[in-house]
Amino acid sequence: MSHPVQPPLADGSLLAAVDLGSNSFHLIVARVEHGEMRPVEALAEKVQLGAGLVDGRLSADAIARGLDCLARFAQMLGSVDPERIRVVGTNALRMADNRREFTLPAQRILGAPVDVVYGGEEARLVYLGVAHTLADDAQSRLVIDIGGGSTELIIGQRFEPQRLESLQMGCVSYSDSCFPAGKVSRSHYRAAYERARLEVSHIRYHFHSRHWAECVGSSGTLQAIESVLVSQGWSEGGITRKALAKLEKRLLQFKHFDAIELEGLSSQRRNVIAAGVAITSALFDELGITQLRTSRGALREGVIYDLMGRLGHEDVRERTINALMQRYGVDTVMGELMARRARTLFNASRDGWSLRRTDRDLLERTALTHEIGMAISHKHYQRHTAYLLQNADLPGFSQEEQEQMALLAATQRGKLDHPLWAGVAESDRPRLLRLVTLFRLALLFKYVEQLEALPDFAVHAHEDGISLEFPPAWLQRHPLTARELEQEVTLLGKEGLHLAIH
Repeated sequence: MSHPVQPPLADGSLLAAVDLGSNSFHLIVARVEHGEMRPVEALAEKVQLGAGLVDGRLSADAIARGLDCLARFAQMLGSVDPERIRVVGTNALRMADNRREFTLPAQRILGAPVDVVYGGEEARLVYLGVAHTLADDAQSRLVIDIGGGSTELIIGQRFEPQRLESLQMGCVSYSDSCFPAGKVSRSHYRAAYERARLEVSHIRYHFHSRHWAECVGSSGTLQAIESVLVSQGWSEGGITRKALAKLEKRLLQFKHFDAIELEGLSSQRRNVIAAGVAITSALFDELGITQLRTSRGALREGVIYDLMGRLGHEDVRERTINALMQRYGVDTVMGELMARRARTLFNASRDGWSLRRTDRDLLERTALTHEIGMAISHKHYQRHTAYLLQNADLPGFSQEEQEQMALLAATQRGKLDHPLWAGVAESDRPRLLRLVTLFRLALLFKYVEQLEALPDFAVHAHEDGISLEFPPAWLQRHPLTARELEQEVTLLGKEGLHLAIH
């Protein structure tokens, strides 16, 4: 994409990140100083959104707890420009079929969209947050983040993650499923440990200790374990397998979560510490970890650094799109041609349709990759493109961004109805239908521009639709284009959007 590179953020700029974790919600407000971020405010609340996830749906109580927390967070965000706030949702929201019952009111409360991210993107952001707290050396490291609903593992060097994984195991989900009614027993603990070992065994080959030089832990769970080990005198800092074994033995002396009393352990961690220790022990044993040190860097810090890149010198999404085009052998001339035409149509209709800069980015990025499905088959290539955009690991993109790009790709030609519309919030449908319209028109004109320059034609967007006005007799000299435009008039009209051709 040919947007000009933005200058670095000015010193003193305020940025904010909100981490909607399965166990706790975190808010950080940071000030940019000499290209680095300095935290100025931080809040954290134990919400346990994941504990309210039953049969793939968030309970009304869990949603209410979360929204109440965000109402308190919102007071802290009043001094931050909404475009400099990023809100990220993780495993509990990934898994919830009714996530929009939470994300839509959350967006209204915070004044910023809620980006629910896939596990791989969560892992990338965790690594980014941790890497900025570590020495900038060349040695390879394994970073582990045990969350409420998932555990992220990343191998990387310096600021570059090289291998990312997200496993479906977390201290909240395992506490609920492996320790019924909060009862602690050797059999319950063993069940959690063995379940975690089985989960980790699937990635053991690539994440074993022979592939990295040091292990770093990020998350409240690992920091809580370290705190107990140090308070008990079992460690001078960090976590070792020997110290973990002592903690396991001590935990099994308690019969219930409520009875757990350990120096260095906060009361808020009682309900998840047993599951957290079981998962940690399984990771140590399966991956050959002998020692782990913890880092204060986490997802929220990673979100701030990623936001600094988006607003300043580098947006990782641009690299992702370029890599995707190379991987699938995209004809870059055609991709750029499609993107230019989409951008022209967008600029002409932006004000009339109240479109945003993020809509332009979505349109252009999909335009650049609109033919990646050709690598699978020319027939129905748009279906293959949509599948790849929705399901590929795309660093920097949220789940919703990938779904919306997939929708544009799937409906770029042919019928407009597609199953992906079912996942679109009702409030987003008019905006996305307008973007689909611009995308289809860009594709239609792309085929003309391959052979000749398009004439200057007027574009007028209004509440009910869009009108195109061509020079006299141009459409008569291009009967195929005229016919295709007539078909668009009919297809878009069925969706309630009026396309007028003059």
